[in-house]
Amino acid sequence: MGKLSKLESLDLELNRLGGPIPAWIFNISTIQFLSLSANSFFGSLPPNMCHVLKNLQGLYLAGNYLSGNIPMSISNCSRLTIITLLSNEFTGSIPDSLGNLRQLNVLQLSDNKLTSESSSQELSLFSSLANCMLLRHISLERNPLNGVLPNSLGNLSSSIEIIYAFGSGIMGSIPGSIGNLSNLIALRLDNNQLTGSIPTSVKGLGKLQGLYLHNNIITGTLSTDLCNLRMLNDFNISQNQVSGSIPGCLGNITSIRYIDLSFNKITSSVPISLWNLKDLLELRLTSNFFNGSLAPEIGKLKAVTWLDMSLNHFSGNIPSTIGDLQRLIQLSLANNNLEGSIPSTIADIQSLEYLDLSHNNVSGSIPKLMENLTYLTYLNVSSNDLRGEIPSEGPFTKFTYDSFAFNRALCGAPRFHLPPCQTISRRKSRTRKTVLIAIILPGMLSVVIVAGLGTVFHRYKKKSKIPSQTGLSSLIEQPRISYYELLQATNGYSQENLLGVGSFGSVYKGILNDGKILAVKVFNLQLERAFRSFDAECNILRNLRHRNLTKVITSCSNPDFKSLVLEFMPNGSLEKWLHSENCSLDVMQRLNIMIDVACALQYLHHGYTTPVIHCDLKPSNVLLDQDMVAHVSDFGIAKMLSEEETITHTNTLATLGYIAPEYGSEGLVSTKCDVYSYGIMLMEMLTRKRPNDEMFDGNLSLRGWVCGSIANAIMDILDVNLIRSNEEYATQELECLSSIMKVALNCSKESPNERSNMEYALAALNHIKLHLLSCYRRP
Repeated sequence: MGKLSKLESLDLELNRLGGPIPAWIFNISTIQFLSLSANSFFGSLPPNMCHVLKNLQGLYLAGNYLSGNIPMSISNCSRLTIITLLSNEFTGSIPDSLGNLRQLNVLQLSDNKLTSESSSQELSLFSSLANCMLLRHISLERNPLNGVLPNSLGNLSSSIEIIYAFGSGIMGSIPGSIGNLSNLIALRLDNNQLTGSIPTSVKGLGKLQGLYLHNNIITGTLSTDLCNLRMLNDFNISQNQVSGSIPGCLGNITSIRYIDLSFNKITSSVPISLWNLKDLLELRLTSNFFNGSLAPEIGKLKAVTWLDMSLNHFSGNIPSTIGDLQRLIQLSLANNNLEGSIPSTIADIQSLEYLDLSHNNVSGSIPKLMENLTYLTYLNVSSNDLRGEIPSEGPFTKFTYDSFAFNRALCGAPRFHLPPCQTISRRKSRTRKTVLIAIILPGMLSVVIVAGLGTVFHRYKKKSKIPSQTGLSSLIEQPRISYYELLQATNGYSQENLLGVGSFGSVYKGILNDGKILAVKVFNLQLERAFRSFDAECNILRNLRHRNLTKVITSCSNPDFKSLVLEFMPNGSLEKWLHSENCSLDVMQRLNIMIDVACALQYLHHGYTTPVIHCDLKPSNVLLDQDMVAHVSDFGIAKMLSEEETITHTNTLATLGYIAPEYGSEGLVSTKCDVYSYGIMLMEMLTRKRPNDEMFDGNLSLRGWVCGSIANAIMDILDVNLIRSNEEYATQELECLSSIMKVALNCSKESPNERSNMEYALAALNHIKLHLLSCYRRP
């Protein structure tokens, strides 16, 4: 200890040390810098830790398992300039005595379980820290502060540069005094519960480079005062309730590189000046109410890599100048009112990886030059008015039918499930055949009529009692399958072939003589409602076509037997993958499944001629194919609304725990009932807790449990298989999981009028996915 008594610096960082911090460390009076970060120390700090450490200037204890309170006596280490206690398990209040550390430069307390000391709602810590005249950096994020920013926030040191308090349950409005912090560089208040508008006083933040206010409840409009932020680099106010228009002067902030205004209520057109930002890297405007056309000046965004303008009301043509965006990686113009053709210049964007033009009125053909887009891995031009041949080379060899579905007259390779394209010689041959038919047909017509009448009469006399295929004839893509073939294929509907049991029947695995595997849903006709269930599925599935709906091959029916022959899903149900010990899904797999189900519901609610309500959405009714693509199944109690209806009544109850309040109490069903069930299922996917789990009683529900934990204790409710604290992308994944939970809560609100719709939910999840993918790609 003789040598240690003169020690000025002790650095034991990253040494895998554990246990309580040795007491002798706090008795070295000469020590100035103590670094014990990134070890496995646990236990609490001694109440009198600064009794001896009078010379301590830097305290680094980050990344351990330390718990208990931060000692009030820490202020006795009066020379402290840096305190780093982040990523521990400290609890209790943040002591106001920190304000006595007059030389404090950096305070990092993020990722703990700390609260504010004040008994009022105001976060008194900021008032006390106003005494620290040298303070430059405050990090309080991801603590359950659950308070209001006081007006005294503006009294912080004029040297303050960084304030991080995101994900901390902060409520109320941003105080106008924020404008006093003239040297502030980064302000992160995102993922809180802030309300009110962005104060006009932000014009005083002349050195601000990063303004992050996303995932709050901020309202109001975007003031021209924002244009005074001449050094702004990153501006993110996504997922709020901001309305109005974009101030044109925003295009004068030449330093800006990232703009995210998505998921707000912004209207009007995009100001022309915004296209002058030649150094802008990312522009995200998705899910607003933007209108007008896309100006040719969009081609001035020479540096942009990410452009998302989906889910708006843009109209007119896609300008040919889009091809000037030579660095573009992701482009989404989906769910707008765009028309005209796909400009051939889009093939000039050699860096393009993601292109979504779906759900517009785009016509013409797909430019063959797009075969040269070497890096294109995602393409969606579905739900347009495209015609002609789908290119077959380059990236098009990897795309499937879903990329081109719901267009008027596309043709292409058989794998696209579209008609083959006619060559010139085939058209000439067709013309010659037409001439021959015109000559021969009149002479043959009478013979055909007589023969036809004879056949009908013969069949009528020999009408068979063997079960026939009815109801789904328009869906038949296979040779007809008789009752006896189904009996043989399923080995007499034996238990060993049983895949599952539902409310109105059982599903069996079947293997035909040619080796094709299928699923056979046999209805239990002892149940009166089974007849109605069969009729409902036949009626609804007759015309539905979507990649994420279970495909019905045919039906088999007579008074004593009714079944549906379905596409076989080798990976079983989502229920199995969530609640079986032998199965596991990672973050991206779960997100992809969520998006697949949302796509199916978006089609049922908004993409078909009349809205279809599934009425019984739950994990056991979501099936997974060999590629883990999700397919919604079981439409036995589904409802199809008429053109005039938005809501209907039913006497049939779905599965408790998943049904919306108005469905369970009054029998009222609408598309918002499916949205509610979807929200509950999202929570189940991330928590691995069923809504009817025994832990949920009259006082606690799955939604209530999630709602009470999302702000401050999300790690406590997540499925342990999703928590990867030692892996590279754990932080990004946790942020994405938190965002997904917010989508789930918005979908499952008590009042149907307050719930999101599936278009919004789908857009939000796609946005989260793109964010996560971009994190994975970053070096």
